[in-house]
Amino acid sequence: QVQLVESGGGLVQAGGSLRLSCAASGRTFNIDSGGWYRQAPGKQRELVAAISSGETINYADSVKGRFFISRDNAKNTLYLQMSSLKPEDTGVYYCNAVGFGPGHRTAEGYWGQGTQVTVSS
Repeated sequence: QVQLVESGGGLVQAGGSLRLSCAASGRTFNIDSGGWYRQAPGKQRELVAAISSGETINYADSVKGRFFISRDNAKNTLYLQMSSLKPEDTGVYYCNAVGFGPGHRTAEGYWGQGTQVTVSS
């Protein structure tokens, strides 16, 4: 009854920018923490960035200084601002969120459907 809807992917040239969004929809769901992962063809899914309920943020070494994760609690939405994109950033990007429904005491975790990011050289 909760879905994470991703948007913002696309095709860009190296050096360009994109902003990915991940919005919770369906049943009321308040995001506590979340992150962004990506998977390139033939490679394992890797953590790109994560943000906790206390606003602690972690980035993969490969994206530090170029990517920025943020959240809008009022909109129950996660964002990933990507700049100075490189061909090696190409892959399917997935968001993940953990949160609570109204009156719920047990955390719930969900994955987005994925959005393709392609960076040409």
